[in-house]
Amino acid sequence: MSSAAEKSTVPVTILTGFLGAGKTTLLNHILESPDHGKRFAIIENEFGEVGVDDKVIKETSVELIEVINGCVCCTVRGDLVKVLKRLEEKFPSFDAVIIETTGLADPAPVAQTFFVDEDVARSYHLDGIITVVDAKHILQHLNEEKPEGVENESVEQIAFADRILLNKCDLVDKETLDEVMKAITGINSHAEIVHTTYSKLEPSKLLNIGAFDLNRVVEMDPGFLNTDGEHQHDSTVSSVSVRFEGELNYMQLKMWIRQLMRTKADDLFRYKGVLAVKGSAMKYVFQGVHMLFSGDLEPSFKWKDDEVRECRFVFIGRNLDKEALKLGIMECKVEPLRFQVCDCVQANIGQHWMDGQVIKTWDEGYPYLIDLDIEPGTSACTSWGWAPMDTDVFVRARKRARPSSSAAHDITSSETTA
Repeated sequence: MSSAAEKSTVPVTILTGFLGAGKTTLLNHILESPDHGKRFAIIENEFGEVGVDDKVIKETSVELIEVINGCVCCTVRGDLVKVLKRLEEKFPSFDAVIIETTGLADPAPVAQTFFVDEDVARSYHLDGIITVVDAKHILQHLNEEKPEGVENESVEQIAFADRILLNKCDLVDKETLDEVMKAITGINSHAEIVHTTYSKLEPSKLLNIGAFDLNRVVEMDPGFLNTDGEHQHDSTVSSVSVRFEGELNYMQLKMWIRQLMRTKADDLFRYKGVLAVKGSAMKYVFQGVHMLFSGDLEPSFKWKDDEVRECRFVFIGRNLDKEALKLGIMECKVEPLRFQVCDCVQANIGQHWMDGQVIKTWDEGYPYLIDLDIEPGTSACTSWGWAPMDTDVFVRARKRARPSSSAAHDITSSETTA
């Protein structure tokens, strides 16, 4: 496309990269930046049936967000064309389009859309493909053996990149970083590689860079413009999505996820969610990649007064036990509590049980805040404690002391006299 034609069409940037590399984090950095002065239309592609990332996109410079559920490079590819054509009705309310693909998408068919569909080509031009690479986990995905005929998406994402963000560099040593660099340049020696932490990079290095070179791509992949070509994904990789109205005990959720990581980390490529936590106006945003997990109540993401408090989860990995995952999540759902404020209980404080009284429910996400009966002269760091779950493992009804024989005799005598 000539430079004159590009000036009359809307630039499109494709953000790609394997699961958990840091694409949404990068997107939020771009949207929060005051430097570019642009308004964006965002097309968010989610592999699972339930979208999560659209709930954590910061709308500072966003004109609108479109969500496509499914694999944009194959099963819902036609939906991308429909969304792009629908966006034409919004011209000129935005200056550019950013497409964030799912981590399992091959970027080639997405890029192909801007050359083989005449209507799309008249309105848009592909400015560049930006691939985010997870320095800590990329080698295991690049070296993964796939069944015959099944493509390795992480290889394709690097091969078609115009610019590569080698992210999470702070999580690996120099020897590993050198090995990753060698693997990347062995796949794609043309793309500029930028080392980043937390996907932080000036937007000017990603937008309006005019980096996509059709001639280079066709030379690398002669069948790039062939719309009849098909590609096959690994059938052992799937997603589990859960969405429901209600609230969770997030401490119980964290305990469950820790157990999940100990037993299934290698097969969990990506897991993420946005949750309504009982007792908090903030959204609990969590995400993980294999053994790496982060999650917290986010002050920048609060539930609106008219917003339905709901929970969304997506797990993506190999040979997932879908029913077990769904059951584990639902067991963290908030149910009516057994005890109320002022109830006398016993709390498990690690080594033994201690008497106490419930002074607050759903405090900081914990079911109970308990005032402990500390005996005078006892050395203790605090006189209160939280119960993370409403089970007998952590909190139980206070047991009545059994009366002594003399006391029992006095009670019997008084009843007889009465």
